[in-house]
Amino acid sequence: MLELFNRTSVECSRLVTEQYSTSFTLGIKTLDRRFHDPIYSIYGFVRYADEIVDTFYDYDQKYLLEKFRQDTDEALRDGISLNPILHSFQRVVRQYHIERSLIDAFLKSMEMDLYVNEYNDLGYQEYIYGSAEVVGLMCLRVFCEGDEAMFDRLKEPARKLGAAFQKVNFLRDLKSDYVDRGRVYFPGVDFGDFTRDAKQLIEEDIQRDFDEALVGIMNLPRGARMGVHLAYTYYRTLFSKIKQIPASRIQQERVRVPDMKKIALLAQTYVRFRLNVI
Repeated sequence: MLELFNRTSVECSRLVTEQYSTSFTLGIKTLDRRFHDPIYSIYGFVRYADEIVDTFYDYDQKYLLEKFRQDTDEALRDGISLNPILHSFQRVVRQYHIERSLIDAFLKSMEMDLYVNEYNDLGYQEYIYGSAEVVGLMCLRVFCEGDEAMFDRLKEPARKLGAAFQKVNFLRDLKSDYVDRGRVYFPGVDFGDFTRDAKQLIEEDIQRDFDEALVGIMNLPRGARMGVHLAYTYYRTLFSKIKQIPASRIQQERVRVPDMKKIALLAQTYVRFRLNVI
């Protein structure tokens, strides 16, 4: 009956993904079927850790994160966990040989959210790497299926894609991060006086990340390319909307892409994929 437990654990990770992110769910569904379960499992793991530091303010967040870290250690050591999210994640880590250093860097960035409110350049780079770039590398491990040469070729674009996604999220969530949580991620930026020039510099940095990431996307295995390109297209669309909003307004509203627009992007991406344009 272990297979039933394994299957149920993956289903829990899938449910978490579907409930928290329609955009990533669409992206995963357009991957080759063999990639669905491992990517759901990775997303479930990172989503739970992120919820601890971003949502559970009425609880002892430091304790909860440390307990989550200990439970993760035990799951990786023992090859089993009664936490279904951790159980499905540890199976992916073992199957695809995901480096422990990536997991540790991710959890370190989650911990930083509990005690760091402003970042210098070094801290910002460390946070971006741990919170986003390593997630791209975990997914790349899955997509490369043991092909080390491919992984080495694509790891830098994968990092850039994760970084672009995270930086777009920072701009999108500026109000909740700055006003509600007191966090300022971008170094040297005064969000009490967020200017057009400051916003433009951030946008130029994000654009460079997107440009470098696209080269890697086009060289992914065919079974992964459409799903990753869809996520890329969604974030580029979100980024375009953000660029059109004045700096004075970005602190007042959370920009989003309507669900119907997401469906349209999926259809466009599918057509381009079938025509071998991507």
